[in-house]
Amino acid sequence: MLKEAIYHRPKNEYAYAADDQTLHIRIRTKKDELDHIILIFGDPYDFNPDEQCWISSEKEMKHNGSDELYDYWIARVQPKHRRMRYGFKLSSKEETLFYTEKGFYTKAPKDASYYFCFPFLNRVDVFSPPNWVKDTVWYQIFPERFANGDPSLNPKDTLEWGSANPTPSNFFGGDFQGVIDHLDYLHDLGITGIYFTPIFKAFSNHKYDTIDYLEIDPQFGDKETFKKLVQECHKRGIYVMLDAVFNHSGFYFPPFQDVLKNGESSPYKDWFHIHDFPVQTTSPANYDTFSYVPSMPKLNTENDEVKDYLLKVARYWIEEFDIDGWRLDVANEVDHSFWHEFRKEVHSIKRDVYILGEIWHDSMPWLQGDQFDAVMNYRFTSAIIDYFAHQRITSEELIHSIQSVRNSYPITVNEVQFNLLGSHDTPRILTVSKGNKDIVKLQMLLLFSMTGTPCIYYGDEIAMTGEQDPGCRKCMEWDEKKQDQDMLAFMKQLISLRAKYKAFRTDQDLHFYYEPAKSDVIMYKKQQILFLLNRNDTSVEVALPVEFNGQQRTNLWTNETVSLSKSVTLEPYSFSIYHL
Repeated sequence: MLKEAIYHRPKNEYAYAADDQTLHIRIRTKKDELDHIILIFGDPYDFNPDEQCWISSEKEMKHNGSDELYDYWIARVQPKHRRMRYGFKLSSKEETLFYTEKGFYTKAPKDASYYFCFPFLNRVDVFSPPNWVKDTVWYQIFPERFANGDPSLNPKDTLEWGSANPTPSNFFGGDFQGVIDHLDYLHDLGITGIYFTPIFKAFSNHKYDTIDYLEIDPQFGDKETFKKLVQECHKRGIYVMLDAVFNHSGFYFPPFQDVLKNGESSPYKDWFHIHDFPVQTTSPANYDTFSYVPSMPKLNTENDEVKDYLLKVARYWIEEFDIDGWRLDVANEVDHSFWHEFRKEVHSIKRDVYILGEIWHDSMPWLQGDQFDAVMNYRFTSAIIDYFAHQRITSEELIHSIQSVRNSYPITVNEVQFNLLGSHDTPRILTVSKGNKDIVKLQMLLLFSMTGTPCIYYGDEIAMTGEQDPGCRKCMEWDEKKQDQDMLAFMKQLISLRAKYKAFRTDQDLHFYYEPAKSDVIMYKKQQILFLLNRNDTSVEVALPVEFNGQQRTNLWTNETVSLSKSVTLEPYSFSIYHL
């Protein structure tokens, strides 16, 4: 048994409270080495005086997936008195070992002090993201490019809608009224959440260079119009999430302008990370910025005045407009202490506000229940795109990637992770997929059939294209003759199935089937639904798991009853969904 591969720690994703009575315990082992694992657990104060040993119970752990190197195992237990000591009985064909906090043993230690400790399940420590997020389907709107509903608000030199390719500096006049005018379109599509990129007063068309965090950008409308927008969304069962850019401000943010004017005597000099004076605003700037962009000076969130200002902003838009979520831009570059206070502030006003961080990598330090509810799940995005669009990995490697991501976080986090195929920061999924709409459909199906909360980038539902920013920020196409109605119908049906069948939305009983000779096919079962997806440009015959042979089942996509045999044939770039 390779002891070096065995890993557990009594915290984070390996030991956590799923609710106020239940603990989830995980362990990692070398791939394909162990036959089974028993969780040994009990109350630390239960002692058998006759046998002079700790009193414990046992529970079989469930295999929870594998990646390239490791197997993952999980057990769900409800400890007596909400406290627990525990260890693991590890069994392979060759040997059995007991793994505890103090190491490995051939016999189970009798003393509870040898075992891992979960001291007490405090209810206040239970990670409890908003319940509504699990069932939400998001739609990301870049306000400047979604719809122009009030031309009187147009910025100077606004171009006719869709008359030119997007650039970093041109404007087309998108606004709140345009969103209000198309809310019924979104409701009909099945959207239940809108994520807006920044709406606050800013210089650019993307608005990530904030001038005033407490004011609407005038090109979008006024506060009354925004209040109406939120109310109209809520009437339709649509939640609203705003984008908070707290890592950096814009060049024309008044405190930064004061520093440029008054230098070291400015009362705002400590609002930023300025290396020396006078301030040098040409590249390379002598102050910290977002990336190397001098027009986006980094805010010093350790400064009490900055902190108070930004927390006021966080409260204001919830108190005054009843928004439902905050998406936090460049969240990993802001200090953890600030995010702790941020969470307390917004929850003091509205307990079920969704807090989403923009982090592109492993994010466990931010997802322990004291900062964010979720992150933008780009690790999952990359796995899907690498398999379907780029076809640079096999189905086995895709499975490994998915299992690695889902075992990186508690199940309670995975249920509300923000899953996406593209955003304002990436090329559009149809462009990445080289124009193959069937490949896009396969990616959408996998996205929408996994646990988490999926998001559509505006226009992807009608097969819009676009290269990397600014190409991905085209004007939304509202001429139905120019929309791909087949893709739109596909997305409506997919969203409808996700809403109807819980198996699409849960991680429960997920099992992947892998056939080495069929690396272009991905097959998985969730509860009573079997999914088969073929990324190949030729037909593929796929052997079905034995338990499905000879079964009468319903194809959920076509609503036809089919008799399954030992195998099924998948047409090029096709899929089947069987309700078992």
